[in-house]
This record gives sequence, C-alpha cells and structure tokens, in this order.
Amino acid sequence: MHVISETSSNGVIERTFTLGDITGVLWSPESAADGAPLLLSGHPAGMDKKAPIHVARAHASVTTDGFHVATIDIPGHGDRPRTARDNHLIDGFRRARADGDPSFGRILADYCACVAERAVPEWRATIDALQSLPDIGAGAPIGYVGMSLSSAIGIPLTANEPRITAAMFGWASAHDDLLEAAKRVTVPIEYLLPWDDQEIPREFGLELFGAFASENKVLHAFPGGHHQVPRDGGVDTRFFARHLGGVSAA
Repeated sequence: MHVISETSSNGVIERTFTLGDITGVLWSPESAADGAPLLLSGHPAGMDKKAPIHVARAHASVTTDGFHVATIDIPGHGDRPRTARDNHLIDGFRRARADGDPSFGRILADYCACVAERAVPEWRATIDALQSLPDIGAGAPIGYVGMSLSSAIGIPLTANEPRITAAMFGWASAHDDLLEAAKRVTVPIEYLLPWDDQEIPREFGLELFGAFASENKVLHAFPGGHHQVPRDGGVDTRFFARHLGGVSAA
C-alpha cells in the first residue's frame, strides 16, 4: 500500500492510497482507540470513492463511532477505466431499459457479476494491507456496507471472507450466483429494500433476504424506487456499533 496524501480536519484523518491498480481512501479518528473497528464501505454504481454523500457517511462513522472507514474505487469507476466488456454491458443495459425490454434486468445482473469477479479479490487484498497498518492491526473487528452494485460485490465477499463479522446490503441485482453466495453468509446482516424498485424486482429482494443463512438478520423495506432513499438512508445507524463495538456501542 502506497499512501498518496494525508490530511486532517474536524477530527478525521484522510489517507488516499494505491495498492497496485486499486485506488482508495482510509478515514480514521485523529485519536483512534486501540483495536477500533474497520468498516469497509462500498460506493454505489455511478459514484466513486470521493462522492460527497459517500465521504459524509464515512466521516459520520469516524466521528460518531470511532471507526476506521475504508473505500476503494470499484473497477470502472473513479480513477479506474472501464473494460470493453463493461462498456458493452452498460450500453446494452441502457438501451434495453430505454426500450422497455425486460432483458435489461439480466444485463444488469451480468454487469454486476462481471465487476464483482474483479472487486472481491481486490477488497481481500485491501483488507490484508489495512491490517498491516499499526493503527488498525490484525485484531480489529471488520464490517462491510454497500448498496446496489456494492451489494453484488459485498455479498460474495462476505461469504468468502471470514474476517468480516457484520454486513449491511441493499438494492442487489437479481441473479442466481448472488443467491448461492447469500446461502453462505452467516454473520449478522441488515438488508434495505426499496418497495417500488423498477430496476430490481421486489420479489428478488425478498428471495435474497430469505436465502441469507444468518440467524441474526433484519429487513428494512421502505416506499419508493431505486433512487428514492429515505432522508436517513433507511439505515439503523447503531447496527455496526452493536456488532463491531466502537465508542458509541453502548
């Protein structure tokens, strides 16, 4: 891991880094407690690691919970170029959606699976590198949060990464591989479901939630479509504090 820049403001240290072709950011408390939890935060499709809403939520986790928060640019986003296959699938999805062709859901799922195949090993390498930092270490509890495309990445990541001990997902694309991965997720989870999503069928969200093997799981459903998020994000803000610890765990 190579730190590109480091700044500090309002109690938050921000470090941008590269790890091979991976570009990312780590936010940390200026006075982190020993063993403070690490939250892996995946950005949605169409955004990047420094999207304002993404940065604001990271800062909130740092200042409120005392967490370290790390994010990386998903392949084809931010500082990372798309492949020819990425462009082909994205163009196909947009055409099908504009034409009212129901195949757009299958194309979306194929794109998400294509990105996840690359992003899962990248996240695992990032965890390795972050744990080598003296202010994080190998013993810090780790959680994952990611919606939409980052759910399609986070579900197989959590299924295959025993260091992740709590996760929050939502808006996940409908495909069989994701259902199979969900059957291997046993950690506590929360799942967010927009009830009137026109891009991802409600029925798939319910089926996916049922597939999770976790004994501790909660579904948050709310009115609205794929881009209509409640003002509070629909998120139980104490979920990670309860399951990972941190300064606001009580």
